[in-house]
Amino acid sequence: MKGTAEIERIVDLFATNRDGTGMDAAEAIAWMLAADVDQMTDAAAAIRDDGHGSIVSYSRKIFIPLTQLCRDVCHYCTFARPPRKDEAAYLGIDEVLRIAEAGREAGCREALFTLGDKPENRYRVARDQLAAMGHETTLSYLAYCAERVFEETGLLPHVNPGLMTPTDIAALRDVSVSQGIVLESVSERLAAKGGPHHGSPDKVPARRLETIQWAGENAVPFTSGILIGIGETRRERVESLLALRRLHAAHGHIQEIIIQNFRPKADTRMRETPPASLDELVWTIATARLLFGPDMNIQAPPNLSPGSLPRLVKAGINDWGGVSPVTPDHVNPEAPWPHLDALERATAAAGKSLTQRLAIYPAYTRDPARWVSKRFHQALLDTVDAAGFPRDDGWQPGQTEAPPRLVTIVGRKPGVRDGRTMEIIERALDGVTPTEQDMVRLFNARGDDFAAVCEAADSLRKGIVGDDVTYVVN
Repeated sequence: MKGTAEIERIVDLFATNRDGTGMDAAEAIAWMLAADVDQMTDAAAAIRDDGHGSIVSYSRKIFIPLTQLCRDVCHYCTFARPPRKDEAAYLGIDEVLRIAEAGREAGCREALFTLGDKPENRYRVARDQLAAMGHETTLSYLAYCAERVFEETGLLPHVNPGLMTPTDIAALRDVSVSQGIVLESVSERLAAKGGPHHGSPDKVPARRLETIQWAGENAVPFTSGILIGIGETRRERVESLLALRRLHAAHGHIQEIIIQNFRPKADTRMRETPPASLDELVWTIATARLLFGPDMNIQAPPNLSPGSLPRLVKAGINDWGGVSPVTPDHVNPEAPWPHLDALERATAAAGKSLTQRLAIYPAYTRDPARWVSKRFHQALLDTVDAAGFPRDDGWQPGQTEAPPRLVTIVGRKPGVRDGRTMEIIERALDGVTPTEQDMVRLFNARGDDFAAVCEAADSLRKGIVGDDVTYVVN
């Protein structure tokens, strides 16, 4: 562990990154490439704690593989595949709704649509099935399915449709709460002959950045990120993250950055390519946190790094992404999702509390008029609490039925607690009035942090009035 002064120096170096400014590109790249990884992770964890405290979130979701046909031929992918005899090009709407209903019954709140990119531009079978269903494009059918899923199950749709035009983005914004496309890399050489993106027109970096920019112009809460271990350099990773940071600084729409590590798969051209090491993954996560600052949501999929989850938390993540209790990871079918109780234990081992979120993050749920279609406003307001996370009970103020029974707080054995929250509590107990920022942190306390706030308040109450509770007859 590095000294506090050294960590504070590094944190200060990147402190202006809340608004996407700060170090220029050349300075950031030079620093990252020369930095000690332990220094980076210590600083990244401190920055993450400033923005997210003890919370590490995840989304309980259902995965709907609308079509596995794709016009691209990425040489590491097993999700996309050519047409198979007697197999439909797309899931029918009845199957889509069946999967969604199974997710709803299992407590999911998000429907994630995964699909190949514009297969109708390559395969006649895709064009024929779309025509038979009354659609000209995959994106038109996607919009129809997303709308039906929300109307009939209440699950909030998130869509990953590949490259889009501004018109496509606007149409999908009306039927989904969030969208996404992983940049993967800004390296154009990866699309050259022999590279992993050769023959994949939708992986041209400029076109993917253009789609992300248009999403910002349309005020769409957006997911992006990078894929590491496919032949890119560390410098190219930093350049990719800086490109995303510039777009986010302009529009404020990138709600999460995924750092996804490549895993070699049988039956692909890159089956002999070694995956990125854990050290490389940790370095990249810390880099992302340092560049994006405390408020960004940095995510690493838990099923791609089994046994190493506490180290990923130490590197600066605050989110595990989507975890499904029903469907597999269709992009990485060889890597099963961890059971939620195991994920909770691993998160606790890293000193954090696991908290469920929606497909749209709290910062965006608190401003629905700006960020989502009016169709979803009431559903979001009914679903989330004041902090923007999903409610875990159905009670609301003003209702006549009894509120839910609370857990016992006084005398509860402490578990995971946020150090900064505890500092605020200790100062308050010593008579120091909390600042506005302190009070915001206290109001957002969850889990054992919430218990600590209640215990401190109970202690203050007892010191002032003892155990008397008064009332007035009026």
